[in-house]
Amino acid sequence: MGKLRAGVAKRAQQVSDAGMTTAEYAVGTVAACGFGGILYKVLTSGFVQNLLQDVITRALHFGL
Repeated sequence: MGKLRAGVAKRAQQVSDAGMTTAEYAVGTVAACGFGGILYKVLTSGFVQNLLQDVITRALHFGL
């Protein structure tokens, strides 16, 4: 009976470490949303838009 309990306890420990907990999902979601917000602000800034427009314009006129 002791081996059975040890086996069940070991299996329960392995299963409990298999994935993220709800708190880890929440922290990951908040971090992803924060990063997305910062990325959006950077990409919609005037400097970055002008930079991207310049790169595209140069690429389109490269072969002419």
